[in-house]
Amino acid sequence: MRPSGRNLSDMRPISIETGVTKHAEGSCLIKMGDTHVLCTATIEDRAPSFLKGTGLGWVTAEYGMLPRATNSRTRREAAAGKQSGRTQEIQRLIGRALRAGVDRSALGERQIVIDCDVIQADGGTRCASITGGWVALRLAVNKLMKAGIVVSDPLIDHVAAVSCGIYAGQPVCDLDYAEDSEAGTDGNFILTGAGRLIEVQMSAEGATFSRDEMTKLLDLAEAGIAQLVAAQKAAVA
Repeated sequence: MRPSGRNLSDMRPISIETGVTKHAEGSCLIKMGDTHVLCTATIEDRAPSFLKGTGLGWVTAEYGMLPRATNSRTRREAAAGKQSGRTQEIQRLIGRALRAGVDRSALGERQIVIDCDVIQADGGTRCASITGGWVALRLAVNKLMKAGIVVSDPLIDHVAAVSCGIYAGQPVCDLDYAEDSEAGTDGNFILTGAGRLIEVQMSAEGATFSRDEMTKLLDLAEAGIAQLVAAQKAAVA
């Protein structure tokens, strides 16, 4: 039995509320169980300098956790004077995951920055950030298209992410903190709406895993991603 009482393949309740901030070109508050992340998209009229003259756009991301997002206060990284290695790794992951679903030539020489701020953490914050980040990106691109600034849709497909792992010897979908902290194997799966793989991060946290177990986790992830994509579609409809 999972600590939450969920079945092995069950996702946590998913909620995506859009238009939650006044100024951002796209925004949403995504809730995956008790993990809540505010995602905003900002359109900048020019691309990074390394893309000047290429005609290509760019999507990047920044990620952070509020001090009391967890069960004990974490010092703000700005106060510490630098970002942790974990923060840098996660925001790079979010950026490259979202770029995988973008036609950068159709976007043109501009940049969209996705900010993901974790309000409350209970496992899977990077996955929630990617899933909600896509919704914020979609809303921002819609504004560009409505204004006639972008002619063809630069978003190729949905992008969503879910964590799966081996908990108490069983493959489970959408780990919360209680499971994540005890999982023998932990994996993050990022897929497109069509089921194409973007990135898979898997590691043996306490025990090695077999190829058969990896396949079972991928099967769980595909089913979970389908639910997340359905929630994305409903949010931006």
